[in-house]
Order: sequence, then structure tokens, then C-alpha cells
Amino acid sequence: MRTIRPTALARPHRTARRTAAVGALLVGGLALTACGTADAETDAGSDATTEASEAEALAVGVFLPGSTSDTGFMESAYLGYQRVEAELGDQVDMSFVEEVASADYEQTLVRFASTSDLVISVGGQTDADLRKVAPQFPDVTFVEIGGPADAEPLDNLAYYDPQQAEAEYLSGAVAALSSESGKVGFIGGVELPAIVNASVAFANGAEAAVPGTEVVTPQYLGDFNDPAKAKQAAAANYGVGVDVIGQIVNLGKQGIEQAAQDADAAMIGGPIPGECAADSPYVGYVRTDIGTEVEYAVQSVLDGTWEAAQVPFGLTTDRDGTEFVLCTDDADTVAALEEITASVADGEVAPY
Repeated sequence: MRTIRPTALARPHRTARRTAAVGALLVGGLALTACGTADAETDAGSDATTEASEAEALAVGVFLPGSTSDTGFMESAYLGYQRVEAELGDQVDMSFVEEVASADYEQTLVRFASTSDLVISVGGQTDADLRKVAPQFPDVTFVEIGGPADAEPLDNLAYYDPQQAEAEYLSGAVAALSSESGKVGFIGGVELPAIVNASVAFANGAEAAVPGTEVVTPQYLGDFNDPAKAKQAAAANYGVGVDVIGQIVNLGKQGIEQAAQDADAAMIGGPIPGECAADSPYVGYVRTDIGTEVEYAVQSVLDGTWEAAQVPFGLTTDRDGTEFVLCTDDADTVAALEEITASVADGEVAPY
């Protein structure tokens, strides 16, 4: 068993087989230690068996720059991480890190690449650093989830695209169908290409569902995890007559929810569906299962089918991972959403 000692900027995370944390630079460099038993002589045979087993396991490092409890992109990916551990057992030697400052992305990726066979980086905000690091480790396989859909894969770097625009097309449709004012809005975190495309898809979905729906200019917070900024942006939307907001933020949803409650307005949740309570501001939830892509990456390396390619997920593929959970049983809304979902899945419409 290996341990990578963390600094204060990255917290360690323990699994049944491995402890790992990766973060900012350590004074004097990275320290690696081996895990032993209290009595090395007595347990030498056991240690040898364990080390042999771990040597055969696929070492997988999953880089989650945000929080595993963000009810968003990172938590969805982490749920997939947990499923891999539970289902693949001794075939994999898993580790992950969460909540890393952007200044430390490159060092984090280098440390993972130094100790892993497969590195999975979650979020397009890591793309620039990942493209620097991957060529330095040609024998390591890399996967980026949520990076630019038009990025050119490298020999050892694949891009997995959750096609969030598909989900946001549905989100825009539901927002328009749920709106009483005829005015809806969209709030994104970092202004990445995938998020901008999703905002366009949101507007297109709203127009497809209810022609003439006004979609105010999308707002980008520069951060997926800032509830205060998100609340301010949402309050501004609600203040000009918007009554339903779609979003792609993580912890920032807390701020939008507070603003929605203050304004007696509504919002759309996701990518992890929550409860449809009577006093909730949610009219529905986008479900975008990022964990599916974590599982797919690990399994494709294990079975030898991994490719350095752009790999799409979502409604228009057989890899799925996208759906919309409505918080109403209104027959007209249900029927309209089913029709719009089918039009996307069948390729009849382009979300953006």
C-alpha cells in the first residue's frame, strides 16, 4: 500500500486498499511511504501476498478539483468512483483528491501520474494543465471528463463529453413550460466552452417548448462553488421578472436556492436529482451522471478497449447518462418533455 503525504491544501482520503492525497508542493518534494504491519517478520507472508495483489491491480487516480459533497459535477463523479471500488474490488487500486486550488492543478496531476496507471481528471477547468502533464508521462493513460468537445485527443489522453448541452436543452424546455412570467434565465460557473454551449442550448430548449419565451442574458460567476455570487446573480435575474432559473454550478446552487425562496420563484436543479418537496423551489432536476464516465474509463482500460478519442455520452449515445426528473405530474408538461427528449435523442434537433 502506498501513501502520498499531503500538504494542508489537499486532504487525504482513505479507501479499503489505499490512502492518497495530492496537493500543493511539499517542502523538499513528494514523500512516498510504504504501509507495513506491526510485526514485519510475523506478517511477511501476508505482506508479500498483499503487495503482489496490488501490483496486479490497476492504479487509478481521480482528480476532483471541487468538493465531493457539492451536489454537482464532482459529487456525481465521486459516486461513480465509489461504484468502481465496490464492483471491481481487487482489480483496482483507487485514490482521489478533492478541493484543489487552480494554482495547484499541474502539481496535483504530476503526482497522480507518478503513481497511477490511469488518471481521470474531472472538469474542463483542468484542461490546460492536463495537456501539459500528459505528454510527460507517455506510459500513463489520461481521461478528461467535461473538457472542450473540440479538443484534439493526445496519444494517451481521451476526452469524455457528458454533452451537458443536451441536458440543458431539456432544462430550458422545462423552465419555459413552468414559467408564468414568460421570462427565464441561466447561471453558469466558469465560462468554459461546454458551459457556454449549454447556455445556448438552454435558450434553444425554452424557445422550442414555448415559442416567444424571453431568455435573459446568461450570467457566469467565474466559480462553480460560490453561493454568495450565485445568490447575487439569481436575485438580479428574479428582480427583472425571471421566475425560473436553470444552472450549471455546484455549491453555488445553495445561493440560487436562497434567492429563489426569497423571491418566491423557481429553479432547476442537478446534476444529482433531489427531492420534489411541496415547499421546494425546484420544478425539476437535470440528471447528468458523471460517475458513469468514471466507470467507463476504468473498465475500458481494464478490458483493453480504451481509445485516445472524443467519447460522447448522453441522450444521443448508447452510453446514456442524461435524463430529466420532473417535479410535476401535469400531463401536458410530461407529454411536452417526452416529445422534446425524443427529438434530441433521435438527432432531430441540435441543442446548440
